Amino acid sequence: MEELRVFSGTAHPALARDVCNYLGISTGKAEVFEFSNENIFVRILENVRQRDVFVIQPISSPVNKSLVELLIMLDAFRRASAERITAVVPYYGYGRTDKKDQPRVPITARLIADLMTTAGADRLLTVDLHAPQIQGFFTIPVDELTARSILTEYFRKKKIDNLVVVATDIGISKVARDVAANLGASLAIVEKRRVGNVDATETLNVIGDVTGKCALTVDDEIDTAGSLVTVVNCLLEHGATDVYACCTHPILSGPAIQRIAGCPVKEVIVSDTVPVNGDKRIDKVTVLSMAPLIGEAIHRIHTGLSVGAMFQS
Repeated sequence: MEELRVFSGTAHPALARDVCNYLGISTGKAEVFEFSNENIFVRILENVRQRDVFVIQPISSPVNKSLVELLIMLDAFRRASAERITAVVPYYGYGRTDKKDQPRVPITARLIADLMTTAGADRLLTVDLHAPQIQGFFTIPVDELTARSILTEYFRKKKIDNLVVVATDIGISKVARDVAANLGASLAIVEKRRVGNVDATETLNVIGDVTGKCALTVDDEIDTAGSLVTVVNCLLEHGATDVYACCTHPILSGPAIQRIAGCPVKEVIVSDTVPVNGDKRIDKVTVLSMAPLIGEAIHRIHTGLSVGAMFQS
């Protein structure tokens, strides 16, 4: 492991420390800060020539700063003659803009892929992309991990009777189906319609039986929690006894925490692909660590082992 170096940007240093603890190494030394004119400066403080470098940086709040910081770090490692540079991006910001679904709009998820590759990334390691086709936007290898095994195991240990897994929309129904199969639960789908480009949805129908059952909603991320509150209320109106929620990426922006605290959801279980700090750490929100999963993936990439084998039962 002496040729392995793991560095962190400023977006989520706690996750990087936990990953390095799993690997039994120290976090790489780098200087990253912002000048008074908002320009970002990066300086690598140790030799990385011919090293296998991993840079951990979710594209999370502040999104644009985190993104530019990542790009500058990748460029710095490339110019420092690193042998291979892997961008470890637990949360791929701008992933929702993955297609032209309106006239004269960008495909920003593709643009970000091009920027990362141009900056110097030789490989991407990420977690639960918003859409699988984003992998195809890259001309470099992409390893996509999933937090769903960790989330599923958490609920398996709870041993909840009469459980129904609920997809929060049709787009994530395949994921919810797999979670339901792993938990031995039934499946339901909430059919909803998003209203324009604003954070508003109109719930239309519940496909499947939730009456008298404990519901577990599955989604890839929770942003302002507007959809979550709507889905929770809808399930209770259709006869669910309790509602739990889980997601990989707890963005929790704007009024999200207030909405979760005030709605009848029993518990929200998330991973730490992005920081969940301060006011976001309420009793209803349970955070599970991704560090062992990411650390094992880094070890396997570094040593040439299969990453996919981690998820084979």
